[in-house]
Amino acid sequence: MRLTGRGVAVLLASIAAYVLGELGGYAVFRALAGIGLGALIAATLLTVRQPHVSVRRGLTPDRVERGRPALATLRVRNTGARWQPAFSAHDSAGDERQLVRIRRIAPAGEATYRYELPTARRGRIQVGPLTLERTDPLGLAVNRLPTGETATLWVHPKRHPTRTVVAGRPRHHHIGRTADDSLRGSADLRDVRPYVVGDEVRHLHWKATARTGQLMVRDFVDPDQPRLTVLLDTRAESLPEAPFEEAAEVAASILFAASMAGHRCRLLTSAGADLAAPGGALASRQFLDELCIAQRTDDRAGLLPASLTTGPSSGGAIVVVTGVRGTASDLAPLLVRYSSVTVLGLGPVHGIAPILGARVILASDAAEALKQWSGVIE
Repeated sequence: MRLTGRGVAVLLASIAAYVLGELGGYAVFRALAGIGLGALIAATLLTVRQPHVSVRRGLTPDRVERGRPALATLRVRNTGARWQPAFSAHDSAGDERQLVRIRRIAPAGEATYRYELPTARRGRIQVGPLTLERTDPLGLAVNRLPTGETATLWVHPKRHPTRTVVAGRPRHHHIGRTADDSLRGSADLRDVRPYVVGDEVRHLHWKATARTGQLMVRDFVDPDQPRLTVLLDTRAESLPEAPFEEAAEVAASILFAASMAGHRCRLLTSAGADLAAPGGALASRQFLDELCIAQRTDDRAGLLPASLTTGPSSGGAIVVVTGVRGTASDLAPLLVRYSSVTVLGLGPVHGIAPILGARVILASDAAEALKQWSGVIE
């Protein structure tokens, strides 16, 4: 418990009035000092008792597209044997604070409150901890008690309708060995490797198992299933803050559509992030989570991370989401490593020169870029 700014002012004024009353012999000042000190004592007695409650908070949903509603549900239960007086609760969500006024609760009673969380900006937002607050009617004293666990709200980039690439095929293993994250499950044998939990028993290679003394399975690659790689340019010099948000939306829309179509996808950034996952709902969420925390960097590193220019060729299609200024030399290493190369340049000034062997799309925002992308992909 502590005095508020108003309470401190009343305390100082009461002391000054008492001193003035004693020195000047004014009874009225001594009376005012007594009233002020009495109000402070009463405020202290009203707020010294902390709320005896248990608090649970849930987020619905805990992952949301930017601009879509997200709700926090607060359940407050009186754990005491007496009525719990009314108090306030302050919940934080990033830089914003939400005030919830809790009414009186009967013994063993429970009250539920719902309030919206901020989703206007992309990012990973920490919600909580909750602060319980009791104050007197005059606002002279306050008692604050942090309680409850923190939660995480993932605000994903906004997604736009788009088609997904269907012609991005990885290289056949007779042409060149695919990358280590290749798909498994077809009849195209790639290698024999140690068994890991989750592998299908029917793929066990008994001769290799007998020879090595450990379970070995056949590692298959599907050369006909589309593969898509998306490279997001995170260099601050290439994409200012507003165009970078548009670029994140483009990457999110393309990866979400491809993942939900069951395609193997990979996301890389100039800053070094590298995530590959098979198709499906879980994979799409992993990509959206990664794009949720992607930030611009001020370093002078190049556009292409080393993993794209070294090691085995990945094949398939690659989409480079960058600013509207660039040169062909930046992307030349990709032309011999991927069957399809598309450059999506975002920004108000169109300055990417035509690149032989690559498709170049220039747009001012994400919606325009994806509209053009949907019209030209195979």
